[in-house]
Parts: sequence; C-alpha cells; structure tokens
Amino acid sequence: MAGRYAPRPTRTSVRGGHVAIPAARSAPAAPAASVTPRTRTWTPPFPLDLGLVLGPLRRGPADPTFRTAPDGSVWRTSRTPAGPGTLRVAAGGGTVRAEAWGAGAEWLLDRLPALLGAEDDPSAFTPRHRLLAVTERRRPGLRLTRTGLVMESLIPSILEQKVTTDEAYRAWRLLVRRFGEPAPGPDDRLYVVPEPRTWALIPSWEWHRAGVDAKRSDTVMRAVRVARRLEEAAAMEPEQARRRLELVPGIGPWTSAETVQRSNGAPDAVTTGDYHLPSIVGHALAGHRDADDDEMLELLAPYAGQRHRAARLILLSGRIPPRHGPRFTPGDIAAL
Repeated sequence: MAGRYAPRPTRTSVRGGHVAIPAARSAPAAPAASVTPRTRTWTPPFPLDLGLVLGPLRRGPADPTFRTAPDGSVWRTSRTPAGPGTLRVAAGGGTVRAEAWGAGAEWLLDRLPALLGAEDDPSAFTPRHRLLAVTERRRPGLRLTRTGLVMESLIPSILEQKVTTDEAYRAWRLLVRRFGEPAPGPDDRLYVVPEPRTWALIPSWEWHRAGVDAKRSDTVMRAVRVARRLEEAAAMEPEQARRRLELVPGIGPWTSAETVQRSNGAPDAVTTGDYHLPSIVGHALAGHRDADDDEMLELLAPYAGQRHRAARLILLSGRIPPRHGPRFTPGDIAAL
C-alpha cells in the first residue's frame, strides 16, 4: 500500500496554500539543569487508584503521550497553556509524589489534584442496582479525572469516530510521533501532541497513511482552526462545554461526551451513539443485549447527574455481554 504514495516533498500545496510541511522536531541538547524536574507531594483525602483515574487518558497500549512504568507510576505529556510538559505521578502510603519537566511543568503540578479527581464528588452517586453498589464498594479508588485541556482529548476522540479502536489508536500513534515533538524530561519514548497550527498543516496523504478518512481529518482541521475558543470550554459547565464543541461541524454528541468526560471531569456526560455501550448497559441492568441509545438512557435515568459514573462502574463490573454478532470490520479508506 505504501507504493501508492508519492515521496514526501519539503514544500507542497496543502489545502490551497503553498506552505512548508512540519515534521517532528528533534529534541535539542539540553544542559543538565534544564532536565531537573519540579516536584510536588500531595496527600489525597480519599482512596486513590492511579490506574482507574488516569486510565481513560491512555489511547491504546502504545500511546506516545502516556506510559505506565513497571513501578506503577504513570507518565503522561500535555501541551499546556504554558507550553509542553511531562508529568510523572507515583502513589504509595497514602501520598502522591509528582515530578514534571518542561515549560508546562508548573501548570501540570498546580492542577495535579484536579487531574487525580479532587474536584470529583462520588458522594453524589447513589447506586440503584446491586451490581453498581458492589462495584463501587470494590473500587473505592475510582475518581473522575479533570485535565483542564480540551484539544488533547478532542482530537483522539475525533479519530475514534466510526472506526475500530485499533484503527484509531494506530492513527493517533502515527500522527503524534510523526508531527509531535519529543517530550521534555528523561523518557525519550514520550511525545507531546502537535500544536494546533501543526495539525492544520498535515497534508492529506499523511492522514491517508495513518488510515484517517477525509471526514475525520476535515473535522480535526475545523477544530484546530478554533482551538483557542474550544480550549475555553474546559472552564465551562459540562453541558455548556458540549454545546461549544458541537458548534464545529463533524463534532456530535458522541465526540463531545468523550471529550468533556476527560477535560471537564463530567460525571453525567454519558456517551450516546456508541457501538457497544448500549448493549453493555442493557445486559448489565436489564439482562438483555439488544438495547439502543433510548433504552440505555432510560435505564440510566435513575442516575441523572451521574450517568457517566454509572456507565464506568458498569464497565468495571465485568458484566459484559458475550459477543455473538460479527465484529466491526476495519474500513479501507483507499476505497472512499
């Protein structure tokens, strides 16, 4: 399939303009002082499970912006308003220890409690089903993260529209490694997501190589052109934030929910339009797997205000319906 693509020139016409195509930037040699991390220690006043809280931010096992180390610590990168940053978080003995590198280090450390669920309120959730009550009791360390950053969750959510997770994870991995920049800090396997201008200049054949069709790439292009306005949504109430995101053509309820769950820590932003979730909720709460969005919302109605948390607990319960239907088949964008 690689033979279908022309060699990559240094300059080309991209969406109507003769512009240079950005590539991943090499990490400059840095003096020793610049790799010294900023640090913070924080004692959460609640049980904390790093994997449960930060797991939704990981886009597949080879996500170049996220890594779980053998010692249980979590490494992740972000493009903050202050610049790129890398954060390492480790928990033990009731204490969280964090290190951060790069221009965004202080920003990431300031927002560490929110990232780890300090702004979440699980006490607002009242289980109405035994399954959820048992799962909540068994998972006391579950909190909903709030990153305070929109684009880093919005773009991978757009890439996940109407494709398999494997396809979406591959696209995210290839594009971030190709057009992102090496992350600050000691882990040379991590990358920071491209800045909005870089996303906007990715040529069509690079999207094609990553397996991203024109509909999704065009949606990303429209989003990054108004990235500053979309980032403002992180400070809004979740429903207002979703309305702001859905003003961009190509961003609908599925994508806005997946984004604000992470950027805003939205406990009620249940995902509709999902290929699997209605059948999972129907199986767990009603004993059958042929539920649609309407029935899923009806089943989750007792959890109004906390429907996303209820869905997370259902997924964590392990009560998933057996697969009897055909698997979703990856598409061939060359045929589109």
